[in-house]
Amino acid sequence: MSSPEGTRAGSVTPGAEVPPQETTGSPARRLLGVPRQRPRPARTGAGPEAAARDAGTLAFVESPVQLLNTLEWAYTAQATALTVVVLSPQDPMTRGQLRRMAELARDEGHTVRWEEARGGPTAPMRTIGGLTPLLRRARRIVIGDPFSRYVQLLLTLTRARDLVVVDDGTATMEFISQLARGERLVRWHRNGSGRGARDLAFAPFSATARRRLTPAPEGGRRTVGLFSSMPVEALPGVEVTSNEFAWTRGRFGPPRLTRAADIVGTSLVETGVVDADRYLAAVAALARTHGATRYFAHRKESADKLRRLVAETGLEIVRPDLPLELIARRGPIGRLIVSFPSTVVHTLPLALLGTEVKVAVCDIDPEWLTAHASPRAQGFLDGVTGTARDVQRLPYTQRVATG
Repeated sequence: MSSPEGTRAGSVTPGAEVPPQETTGSPARRLLGVPRQRPRPARTGAGPEAAARDAGTLAFVESPVQLLNTLEWAYTAQATALTVVVLSPQDPMTRGQLRRMAELARDEGHTVRWEEARGGPTAPMRTIGGLTPLLRRARRIVIGDPFSRYVQLLLTLTRARDLVVVDDGTATMEFISQLARGERLVRWHRNGSGRGARDLAFAPFSATARRRLTPAPEGGRRTVGLFSSMPVEALPGVEVTSNEFAWTRGRFGPPRLTRAADIVGTSLVETGVVDADRYLAAVAALARTHGATRYFAHRKESADKLRRLVAETGLEIVRPDLPLELIARRGPIGRLIVSFPSTVVHTLPLALLGTEVKVAVCDIDPEWLTAHASPRAQGFLDGVTGTARDVQRLPYTQRVATG
């Protein structure tokens, strides 16, 4: 079983335990590997009226980060009785982290409904059919990934007038930009026209979801909210609430600090944006320059790449059991955390506020990009780095000691 920091280097291909089908209202079970929380303080404003309102709130999440940010939103909004629907992916590492996050959600008093949404060809219709009654009754919908086709389809089935988008990492920045420009919702790293047969068949649902996520004219009855730690310029009519990671800081830590630096991995190779050889050389250079000893792998990093990284750098690979914000807050964690452009350069300074941990971000050299990278890739990655607050920036011109 994993240590508090996660699954360590000896097993860079661990299989996360497949969660059982969850039923609403099932009792919470304490899992090994889930950080123990501080006692939960009583909340104010959680009377019968608030409980009735929150009972009509339905949240859809597909990743551990989305579930973490849903818990942060609930804490900030003093929402006490959510129904969280986990649209489970197939990736074992993601499922393992989601399973542990689900336990934390239950500890907070929320109901978690686990859906095997991708468990075979009939799973989507079975999932949608089972969720339709909940969607019809919901008064407020919380979503973590507006780019998800699953979520876009579900949004066409609800009458809820209140929609809240919580962070799905840096993708939130692109979502707001595309919404402001009236564009189709397309992930920033996706290349191509998006006009294949599946895209065309799904286009009406995507357009409907985009309209639902667009603020109603002044005086309209539909509201759209955004709960984010990202530097976004919200549209008129969108109510923006800042995610300060107050729940995370209140429940965990402060962490014990180590003397060595830690490196945070990225899945830019796996998404086809960055060349693998260039990436591994950059990690090796960062490890030498900053005295790093551990590499916190992204949940989507391939086992083959991580094996190469161990052989070429000697770094210890840690497969976190939970989102890195919780792992870092619990500790032990390095006094310096070095990352490539990613969500954590925005979230870790907030989660580690009040500690002595410093976060540094290494720019992506344009020469690292593959021929298949989206034309938007370099500009988006530069924007992620350039808008990060309270971090040390490591330009590639200073970093590259890879020769």
